[in-house]
Amino acid sequence: MATRSATVQWTGGLQDGSGQVSLDSSHVGTFDVSFPRRIADEAGGVTSPEELIAAAHASCFAMALSGGIEKAGGTPGATSITADVTVGPDEEQGGLKISRIALDVTVSAEGISADDFDRVAEETKTGCPVSKALAAVPEVVLSARLSD
Repeated sequence: MATRSATVQWTGGLQDGSGQVSLDSSHVGTFDVSFPRRIADEAGGVTSPEELIAAAHASCFAMALSGGIEKAGGTPGATSITADVTVGPDEEQGGLKISRIALDVTVSAEGISADDFDRVAEETKTGCPVSKALAAVPEVVLSARLSD
C-alpha cells in the first residue's frame, strides 16, 4: 500500500501564528498556511487544509470517475472537476467544521449513455477513496454532465 506524507512547521498561536506545509512525498512544494487566511474570504496567497482537501477530492474523483466510465464500457476523454470545500463554525462541538463540498464535473466520453454516466458519477460521489474519507461532511453536492 502506498503512503504519502506532508509535514507542517508552525510557529505561534492560532491567530498570530503561521506555518508552512511541505508535500514530502512528491517534493512539489512548500506552501504557507495561516489561520486568519484560512477563514477569510480571500486566501491571499496562502493555502489551507480545505484547499488541500479540495485538491485531493477533485483529483481522486477524476481518477475514480474515469475508471467507472471505462468499467461501464465507455471511453473517457477530457475531464474538468472543481471542488469547493466550505469551512465554518461547528455549532455543536465548537471550533470549525467542513460543512459542505460542491463538486462540479464536466466530462467528455464516448460509448456511455447519459443514464450510465449519471449512475457512475453518483457511485463515484460516495465511492472514491477521498469521498469515503469525507463521508462525515453533512452536505456533498454533485453537478456532473457529459460535454458534447
